[in-house]
Amino acid sequence: MIASLQVVIFFVFYIAIFGLCLWALIDLLRRPSNAFPQAGKRTKGFWGAIVGVATAVSFSVIPIPGVPHLPSFLALLAAVGGIVYLVDVKPAVTPYSGGRGRNGPRGPSGPSGGW
Repeated sequence: MIASLQVVIFFVFYIAIFGLCLWALIDLLRRPSNAFPQAGKRTKGFWGAIVGVATAVSFSVIPIPGVPHLPSFLALLAAVGGIVYLVDVKPAVTPYSGGRGRNGPRGPSGPSGGW
């Protein structure tokens, strides 16, 4: 009983990591290439490689019965790549993305400059 519960919890954990990495990859692909250097970040190609590999690894770690998969600890490394993009790079490039994102091209204060 406990062992089967652990298997379900780990499966949900791996699916969540894959979803996080996939979200980061989709967001990255929607950003223009020139937004990354303008934000002071590495190039879109660099982050594409990091997040793309993280997404592929996180998918390959999902345990499917009868299908070989990568070692489980690699899921944590994949999660780091996705999380770093989402919490550091994405907020930095959003203002330079030509209106993409929740706050638009001018940031949260809007055209008037704030209060």
